[in-house]
Amino acid sequence: MDKDSTTVHISKALSSSMIVELLDEFPNLEEITCPPSVYKRTSKKYLEALSKLNINVKIKYNWGAKSRSNGIEFYVSKLSDEGFSARQISQKLDISLNRVYYLLRKSKTNFDNRKRKHDRKEVKKLKNQGLTAKEISQKLDIPLRSVYFILNKK
Repeated sequence: MDKDSTTVHISKALSSSMIVELLDEFPNLEEITCPPSVYKRTSKKYLEALSKLNINVKIKYNWGAKSRSNGIEFYVSKLSDEGFSARQISQKLDISLNRVYYLLRKSKTNFDNRKRKHDRKEVKKLKNQGLTAKEISQKLDIPLRSVYFILNKK
């Protein structure tokens, strides 16, 4: 948290030492939020003392994992619209490939993961000319498994 924060969320019952630590760490503190279970266990004396210091204690549910995206969805979507592949987006933004796929699904971007990257006719033509799958792979600079996939596809 930032030292200039005016609001802090706690998940443990307030104690005198915790209040002192919070006031030392956050000099501009105006509000403390906590779940209902913590609020119920907090002494009325502490609540009154904080109220005299113009610090409100409120109940707030703070459930679930927080988003780690930091606004990166926009960039993923933009790069996808520009025609970059998921792998290229992953490398460009330095995030995992799974994260790219997740963000694309989440943003409901029309992303075709099955774009035809390789010329199937060219692969079949080279096979008919007598080249092996490995030679086709090297000549067209595509993965060997892609060559096998194209050749075995009916």
